[in-house]
Parts: sequence; structure tokens; C-alpha cells
Amino acid sequence: MFEILQKKKIAPLVDELTISAPYIAGHAKAGNFVVLRIHEKGERIPLTIADADRQQGTITLLFQKIGKTTVELGMLKPGDPIKDIAGPLGHATPVTKYGHCVLVGGGIGSATLYPILKALKDAENKTTVILGARTKELLVWEDKFREHSNEMLPTTDDGSSGRKGLVTEVLKEVIEREQVDLVIAVGPIRMMKAVSELTRPYKIKTIVSLNPVMVEGTGMCGACRVNIAGKTRFACADGPEFDGHEVDFHELENRLNFYKDEEGQALHLFIRKTKRKGMKLA
Repeated sequence: MFEILQKKKIAPLVDELTISAPYIAGHAKAGNFVVLRIHEKGERIPLTIADADRQQGTITLLFQKIGKTTVELGMLKPGDPIKDIAGPLGHATPVTKYGHCVLVGGGIGSATLYPILKALKDAENKTTVILGARTKELLVWEDKFREHSNEMLPTTDDGSSGRKGLVTEVLKEVIEREQVDLVIAVGPIRMMKAVSELTRPYKIKTIVSLNPVMVEGTGMCGACRVNIAGKTRFACADGPEFDGHEVDFHELENRLNFYKDEEGQALHLFIRKTKRKGMKLA
């Protein structure tokens, strides 16, 4: 069992959990994730390790309440247990002294970039962070990114924070302004695809973190297979990070939508059962 020590609401439908997990905290590296199961009959879901404190033995997870399991996870409180958390899983982000690194995040996916940002800073890289969201309220950990980056460039669809527009527009301006040696993008598929297409003609190394459906997290089930440069790879065992110029984003998007109807039905039934029991949804 893993105890929830702290819970915060950091954006509409987005919660932050601090969980006691000494072994995972002691071995976690930037880019790693965990697979958790709330209870014996629960679904297994992957979540990025957004932060880890080795001294305290804690990990921090961010999640958006959009499906049955994430809604159920959001109902838990400090002191409540989570039955299983497996990790750290996946390959860590390759960190070295690249030069100027630009990190592009969209929505909740931005949390994945935070430990990567800190690792790149420790390796003496110059860092520019471009965060995008629909509104200011949906920008995740803006203050944390600003603290650790050399330059922080928020963008919002409605102009409520930073630049009004798309992250790709700002990225293009940065690329044309100065030398960029590495781009890392995490967020919606269409955003990562757009970033990868933008950097391709400039021949800038571009890393994306993929989020296909996962089940057990070690590559045995094959659920998270992705097409990379025409070859089948597994996001949990071979990734989750890949060369953005080699990813078949069209196939990835289709796979993510494969269980959309079933996911909607499961969430609807869970909400009905919860309300019948008189329980409140967080």
C-alpha cells in the first residue's frame, strides 16, 4: 500500500498528489513513469513522475479527471491508500550538455517536462520553456517552470496569460532568433506532431513523450505499441520518449480513440453508482 500524504487542486479537473513511495523516489529519473492501481479491482493506469524527493521518500503525480479511474483517484484524500504503484518504468530522458534546449508543453502534459527541465539545468544547459493551454487557469506549474528555466514563455488560446496563440508560433520565433540544439515536446498528439513538423526542416533533434493505452507497463501485453520509423515499438518498454521525426502520429491518434466509447460508458456507470451511494465526486 502507498499512502497519499498531500493533495492539491492546481487547475480545473487537475489534481496533484504527493505519495509516500521511498523506493520509487530513490530510483526515479527524469522521464520515468509509474503504473498504479487504486484497489484490487481497479484499472491500471500510467502516470508520469512529475517530481520526486529522495530525502522525504515521496513522489508527486499530476492527473486530469477525465475517465473513470482518474475521477475515482480524485476522490481520494490524504491518508488514503493506493494499493499498487509499479515503477519507476520507462527509459529516462537522455540528459547531457546539449546547449540550448527548448521544452514545449501542452496542458497537463507539461508536468512531464518539469523533472526534465531540472535535469537539463543541472547539466548546465540553457533552457527555454514554452507552455500552452486554453486559459491561464489551465497552465500547469507555471511558477515552478519559471523558477528553473532561463526563459519562460506561456501561451494561451484566449490571451489570458502570456502570448495569445499557439506554442508552435512561439517556438518558430525562438528558432529563428537563436541557435536551438534540442526540442522536447509533451502534450496533445496534434501539438507534438506540429512541433515535430516545425523542427524537421531545421534538422533540430526533437524528442516527444508518447501516451498510448498501457496495461502492465513492461511490454508484455503489447497494448502500447507505436509505429516508429516503420517499426513496431512499445511505449512502456522502449519509450515513452521517441524521436518526433520518426513517430507515426496518425496511427497513434487512432489507437488512442479506439476505446473512447467504452471509456465513456465506464465513466457514466461509475458516476451513477457513486451518486446512488450518496458519495461526492471530487
